[in-house]
Amino acid sequence: MLTIKSESRGLIAHGVSACAGCGLELAARIILDVLGSNTVIVIPPGCAALFSGYGKETVTKIPGFQGNLESTAAYAAGIKAGFEVQGRGDIQVLGLAGDGATVDIGLQALSGALERGDKILYICYDNEAYMNTGIQGSGSTPLNAWTTTTPGGKSVYRKDMIGIVAAHKIPYAATASVGYVDDFKKKVEKAKAATAEGPAYIHVHAPCPTGWGSKPEHTIEVAKLAVQSLCWPLYEIVNGVNYKITVPVAKPKPVSEYLKLQKRFSGVDAKQVEAMQTAVELDYARLTKK
Repeated sequence: MLTIKSESRGLIAHGVSACAGCGLELAARIILDVLGSNTVIVIPPGCAALFSGYGKETVTKIPGFQGNLESTAAYAAGIKAGFEVQGRGDIQVLGLAGDGATVDIGLQALSGALERGDKILYICYDNEAYMNTGIQGSGSTPLNAWTTTTPGGKSVYRKDMIGIVAAHKIPYAATASVGYVDDFKKKVEKAKAATAEGPAYIHVHAPCPTGWGSKPEHTIEVAKLAVQSLCWPLYEIVNGVNYKITVPVAKPKPVSEYLKLQKRFSGVDAKQVEAMQTAVELDYARLTKK
């Protein structure tokens, strides 16, 4: 039997069996630090299942539930409704799911919760593929990225998930990055407050060294380059209409600087990089006009 000799800081124990340099682990620690112990977490069987644990073991110090891959938002909404009936509506219910369980398989459940106005916080950690089952491409995998199901590079653009969420006109939605911790924390605080009125959603960019072919020690550098190259703009949306860029990028770095640290883009040629550069610049220009 293992004897714990020192209490871990925060609501997630030390020694989580995540991959080295995992962006999700950092994101999860930040999220629970901000939300506090009066939180119930709902996790599907993705990478975040490491935090649910197995058998009698768990690494989280808050109550949690692991359901199936497609119903995280529905479970969270039901748990929240149960607390409200009991007069315990102050308990924060968090759905924490990856891009596969959000952008693809769980999209209908999430859309339903957003449409109904369920007072839950849903955070998607986006590592841009189905990482824990073998690096299969997801609806959030970026253009030209290698995965085991896109061996020649993904041929289509990723879904505009934050745009889909914004179309539901919920109280608060935002993008975030583990490379910009202060910005991320502020957004979790705002999202927590917004759930007094209705759903809140955060889409956090979480580099995955295993799937992206980047070095574990480069996780934060990769995350920052995604923002600085306009590949992952940081902004928030209030009530689906009021857009605000929270980390403006006055002098963007070339997309090629972001790509070169990741083996998943090693097969991309100059023409493809040029097309990606044009696309992110157009997307950012449109975003600044909203």
